[in-house]
Formats: sequence, structure tokens, C-alpha cells
Amino acid sequence: MLVNLNDVLKKAQAEHYGVGLFNTTDTDMLEAAISAAEELNSPIIIGTAEVLLPNGELKLIAPSVIAAAKRAKVPVVVHYDHGLTFDRCIEALKLGFSSIMFDGSAGDAEQNIADTKEIVKIAHSFGATVEGEIGHVGQADTCDNAVTDSYTTPEEAADFIVKTGVDALAVAIGTAHGAYKEKPCLDIERLKQIRAKVDTPLVLHGGSGLSDDDFRNTVREGIAKVNIFTDLCIAGNKAMEDGLAKGLSYLEIRNLKVEYIKQVVKEKITLFGSVNKA
Repeated sequence: MLVNLNDVLKKAQAEHYGVGLFNTTDTDMLEAAISAAEELNSPIIIGTAEVLLPNGELKLIAPSVIAAAKRAKVPVVVHYDHGLTFDRCIEALKLGFSSIMFDGSAGDAEQNIADTKEIVKIAHSFGATVEGEIGHVGQADTCDNAVTDSYTTPEEAADFIVKTGVDALAVAIGTAHGAYKEKPCLDIERLKQIRAKVDTPLVLHGGSGLSDDDFRNTVREGIAKVNIFTDLCIAGNKAMEDGLAKGLSYLEIRNLKVEYIKQVVKEKITLFGSVNKA
């Protein structure tokens, strides 16, 4: 069934588990993610991000993603991740996405607040939810593993939520997007302070590559949504390598890719604690 973030994250926050966001740029990833969630009776968040559109245009993938969500046996949020422009966010809403993230975190803080507030007003008129970001989650290949001014403060988080009305908030506590070149050092104490200051569900970006303990610690201290994408790509690559080595056909490799990605999704769902939470 198609739902929005409020339908799954409020319960996750209250019961102290996390719901995974798995970006799905094609129907192979889509099938893997939803079938994993159905087998484990877990809510799930699927979608795509603006930076991924060259690999799967919105108008092409939206109908299949939304249709799959509607016929799923578990709650499925269709989320437009890291929307960078108004035009693309509005396009996602018009195509039927039930949730969007507007990400103005890399720019001026006050402009981020103003733009996010406007997107919230528009999205709520569609019945969709909005995730914002304060602080900035950077790229893994440029992460220096040190606490920086880009990390979210409790005061910033509280102020941003009040001024924008977002339904979920992505916070920067030491994670990064992409494949890590060194072990990240997460500021769990900072996360605890943010959680104590706000009631809005919190989101962890840059989840691929974190340790199991990292996930357990962040979910325990208040993260309700965890974003995963790179790990799915790694699983897909491994499936193609193994399939070619075994001399499998194109379609056999395609099915192997679905199984490898599905296994990763099931592992994350189990780790986040959302099994049988649908």
C-alpha cells in the first residue's frame, strides 16, 4: 500500500526501530526491495534521488515504482530523495510520489529554511510529506573523519523544524554519501542531544558502509529512517561478476542481481529492527 513518511516514521520513532530508504533506479532494484519487505513484513521506503535521474528518468520509473507500492502487501513510501530544485520536486509530486526531500543544506542556512518551508506548503497540499536537511552530509571521498562546522547542532535542528514544518529531518553526525575510504566516526552524543531537543523523526544519510554497531547505535539513539543505496549497487555488481564467471545468460544474470540485492535489503531491514512492523 502507498503511504507517506508520517504513516511509518512516527511508529518507528515511538517503538525505537528504523525504516530503510532504498533508492531503486530500475525495476530490478525495485523488485528486490519490495519483495524483501513483503517477506519480512516490514514497512519500506523506496524511490530515487535527483542526482540519480541520469540513470533512470522520473517519468520513466515513476509509474512502475508507484504501481508496485500500491499493490504491495506492506506499507511503502515512494520518496524523492535529495531534491535540489523546485521544478524536479514539483514534478515528483505531480507524478504521484508520496514524499519528497528538499535539500538546500549545501547553501545559505536562511535560504534553506525559506525554500524548505515553501516546499512543505506545496507538498502538504498534495498529501505528501517532506524531509529537510540541516547541517550537511558530504561525500565519502572528501570526508576527513573530523567533526566540522557542517555537523548539525541541536539548536539548528529545533529552529529548522519550527520554521519549516518538515515531517522528517536529516542530520549530519559524521556519515557521508558514497563508499567510505576510511571508517567514519559518528558523533552519537550529538545525535542524543538532537533527539532530546526535537520530536520530529530523524534521518541518517550515508548509511551504506556503516558497521552493524553503527546502525544499532544510531537507531537506538533516535534515528527513524536510514538511507541505503551504495550497498545495493555493490551487490548488483557482485551478481554481474559472478553471473559472467558462471557463463549465465543476460536474463539469468538479471535474476541473480535481484536475489543479491534482495538479500542486502533483508539484512538491513533485520538490522534496523523493522521486521514484522508493517
